[in-house]
Amino acid sequence: MLDKRLYHHLATWLGQWPAGRALHVVGSDRRTRPGWDGRVHPVVGVGAPGGAVLSVPPPRVEAVRALAALPVNDLLAKLPSAVGYDGWQAYRAVFRYTLTPTPLPEVGEWVSAEDAVVPLWLRPFGGQVLLARDSEGGYLAGVGIKRHDRYGRELSVGTDPAARGRGLARHLVAQAARRVLDEGFVPTYLHDVHNAASARVAEAAGFADRGWKAYGVFEE
Repeated sequence: MLDKRLYHHLATWLGQWPAGRALHVVGSDRRTRPGWDGRVHPVVGVGAPGGAVLSVPPPRVEAVRALAALPVNDLLAKLPSAVGYDGWQAYRAVFRYTLTPTPLPEVGEWVSAEDAVVPLWLRPFGGQVLLARDSEGGYLAGVGIKRHDRYGRELSVGTDPAARGRGLARHLVAQAARRVLDEGFVPTYLHDVHNAASARVAEAAGFADRGWKAYGVFEE
């Protein structure tokens, strides 16, 4: 049975869930409004083994539905133009979630995203971010939270190159996931299908690969 938080997150974020067919294209006004980072995300999609929902701006539904019979790589190649964003790129990622994060020791502390120690890549997440620091207080690794809606929280992690190989990312992701769950949300984690390092972090933190995928369009 699908967790109700995940169900409500997907139904809210996409505009419909589940798909009910191999590919269901749905129009949502959310695709025309700023998202978690203040920017418009014109395509958001999630695919499970039973089918995929692709959420697009309402005026673009028919143009995208006309691509539904194409192989996925061809559909993704034509998707930016179909939603009116020529020159942008479509992507496919692994979509993961967890209800039981791995009970790894906590190695991070929550600080304001505006704190001077927070690196530039983490600042747009706002609120609090989770940091691992060295003995002098310097940044080693961190997790930011994409606050998509009142049900779902997507985690993003990054480690300073000099601090890689210590397992910091998996510990931070598991720690952040526990907090997200404690606050009543469902934690999700996306990564490129070819990013083996990120996949290892996700698995170690308790985010199993269930064969789900995520889709979107971004400006390079």
